[in-house]
Amino acid sequence: MIPLDDLVQILHLEPIEVNLFRGRSPDERRQRVFGGQVAGQALVAASRTVDEPGRMVHSLHAYFLRPGDPSVPILYEVDRIRDGRSFTTRRVVAIQHGKAIFNLQASFHVHEPGDDSQRPMPEGVPDPDSLPSFRERMEPYRHLLGELYDRPRPIDLRYVGPHPLERQGQSHTGQQVWMKAVDTLPDDPTLHACVLTYASDMTLLDTTVLPFGLSYDSPGLQMASLDHAMWFHRPFRADDWLLYDQLSVSTGSARGLAAGNIFTRDGTLVVSVVQEGLVRLGR
Repeated sequence: MIPLDDLVQILHLEPIEVNLFRGRSPDERRQRVFGGQVAGQALVAASRTVDEPGRMVHSLHAYFLRPGDPSVPILYEVDRIRDGRSFTTRRVVAIQHGKAIFNLQASFHVHEPGDDSQRPMPEGVPDPDSLPSFRERMEPYRHLLGELYDRPRPIDLRYVGPHPLERQGQSHTGQQVWMKAVDTLPDDPTLHACVLTYASDMTLLDTTVLPFGLSYDSPGLQMASLDHAMWFHRPFRADDWLLYDQLSVSTGSARGLAAGNIFTRDGTLVVSVVQEGLVRLGR
């Protein structure tokens, strides 16, 4: 993982032509680019082309087409599909080695008053400050994690239940994670949306194998994101604690589908997420 300052810099794309941006990957030993990074950068590219003031992203739908190469930059080409009176629509294609590796469609909406209702936040969830940090939780597994244990992380993740390394053989239908940026972010709502887009891809697909008593490190398990969708309901800050309530919807035919709702600490539903991924159980 990377420190928060590096994440903010990675989300700061270089404009190289009208509707064309260049993004870089962190200097890490990865075989492929983290999907949340590409989704966050693509949302940045789309947002940069929205000229009307006050329009914020309210939904995005994306497909992961090919593994990203972390050793070369990623080009983001934006198609300005529509600029309406209330909605703006953008399509973004991420390109490496002359081929599309990812595409995203995002819609932006001006704020409008209206009636308000939401699904309630789950009851009885422990306060995030009462839960152990990553280093505290993972201390018994330090020898397995190696440098990953000491590497700075941009997002503070605190599992409400057992951590993936602690729940082998235990069947669950979902999981809950408190998360936030490890430090204060600038007061830019678009940056907060992009940071949360990055973070939303960190744990959701893992939920699809919980019914089988597996975790991401189970022998023979192969997982990769196929698509990712988000709906942004209400304002939030990614540097405040957010509860990610995740549910395994269906796993079969080597695909898994998981859904998540993200709540602020006071119980406000701010984002909903659905993701499908490749899930080969290796049995």
